[in-house]
Amino acid sequence: MAATPHDSVLPVPARSGGVLTDLREIASDMWTRRDLLYQLARRDVRIRYKQAVMGFAWAIFMPLLVVLAGFLIRLAMATVSGSELQTTTVAGLAVKSLPWAFFVGSIGFAVNSLTGNMNLVTKVYFPREVLPIASIGAQLFDTMIGAAGLLVILPFLGVRPTLALLWVPLLALILILFTAASGLFLSCANLFFRDVKYIVQVLLTFGIFFTPVLFEPVMLGPTGAQVIMLNPLAPLLEGVRLAVVQGHNLAEPLMQLTKHGTEAVAWHPWYLVYSGAWAVIGLIGSALMFHRLEFVFAEYV
Repeated sequence: MAATPHDSVLPVPARSGGVLTDLREIASDMWTRRDLLYQLARRDVRIRYKQAVMGFAWAIFMPLLVVLAGFLIRLAMATVSGSELQTTTVAGLAVKSLPWAFFVGSIGFAVNSLTGNMNLVTKVYFPREVLPIASIGAQLFDTMIGAAGLLVILPFLGVRPTLALLWVPLLALILILFTAASGLFLSCANLFFRDVKYIVQVLLTFGIFFTPVLFEPVMLGPTGAQVIMLNPLAPLLEGVRLAVVQGHNLAEPLMQLTKHGTEAVAWHPWYLVYSGAWAVIGLIGSALMFHRLEFVFAEYV
């Protein structure tokens, strides 16, 4: 029987079309192979939980560690300053730890998704984009479990539902798009430069200190708050905290007093536009790069 195109083991032919043509090809390939994407994500989830003693408790383990670490840090700060640690502070830590854990977990698995599936990349033709995206999909499953647990805990921390919760789906979408952009770029880079995975591990380990997970940007003063919000993840984490815990409408700016009595910008709608631009432009750019280099992947695996 003659081999079909999908059974071919030859490298994917080089792309020579324009940007719009490539984007249409990417969208068409991902839609055509959506079943493969689902199966790979399902495989990753099964592998992760197979013979795991804690089972689905692993989904909340990392966010819980982040919350406990943040709680100890904020408790020490409150003790030194002679103030009380508010339950809303703990709620803010819990809310921000979940998207941070999603990003860290997704990138941790996505960066090795190509090199870890050597047989698939070298022997079977399919859109390679599904490998890092499937890793992100598997992490999203964990995050949904963690979110369900968070919904149970938040009322005990004094959080009440408001209309500002309507901002959460948009924030989640931007986070997923930004994570997908990062995953595509880093998985591709790791294929050509194998030390990328070590650099990523270092950045993910220490990145929590440059992202407002354990603290609020206004704690750094007016200038420090603006600098820390240059991190594309910062507006998303702060947006979630302000919308869920404080019930703030993200379409309106928010000013807060620092410990020195000066006003700092705690939130501005343009922060959301900034993160959204990073997510959309980054996803388009990384997808195009991934798509155009795909034909030489088999040579470098």
